[in-house]
Amino acid sequence: MPTAILPDISMFPILIRHLGIVPFEPTYQAMQRFTDNRDADTLDELWLLQHPPVYTLGQAGKPEHLLNTGQIPVYHIDRGGQVTYHGPGQLIVYVLINIKRRNWGVRQFVQILEQSVIDYLASQQITALRREKAPGVYVEGRKIAALGLKIRRNCSYHGLSLNVDMDLTPFKGINPCGYAKLEVTQLREFGITDNLTQVTQQFLPYFLNKT
Repeated sequence: MPTAILPDISMFPILIRHLGIVPFEPTYQAMQRFTDNRDADTLDELWLLQHPPVYTLGQAGKPEHLLNTGQIPVYHIDRGGQVTYHGPGQLIVYVLINIKRRNWGVRQFVQILEQSVIDYLASQQITALRREKAPGVYVEGRKIAALGLKIRRNCSYHGLSLNVDMDLTPFKGINPCGYAKLEVTQLREFGITDNLTQVTQQFLPYFLNKT
């Protein structure tokens, strides 16, 4: 992994790793290993990346939400939630955080992640909302950010994805997050032309300031 940056903005610093475009399966396995091997002194980390096209189905995910996946691989994984799609042009933020050390409950952590996206979008003059019992962030009824976590030994992995400038067609091959006919959207559709690197730099403070 690239050299990490250590922001000194919290009593619990976070290592930030910018990984670029990386395949899903080895990244997933690396998150599990990191979580299994960490101890009370291990620094929390954020992994910022993109994946080649892939569908992921949560641990309680229902196969009937896979409609027409074509040649895109499907991985049944251990996060919460149903099915989602990842692809180039989507910012993925994997959050490897000891939530007990920060005295966060799971629901509070989910709201922190959602609010980070909502606040970032507000800075871009985009009004976004969360929904009860449907984690994620929505703009004009369409989902722009998905969220799914796994908590093991009081530590999280997986995280959130924010659609920036990507091909949304593969979302038509699934019921996104288990909701039939749920529409998805992305920053480009609201006139945001910043590239993914710029969006990443703009978004990060909204999460880090909440930690």
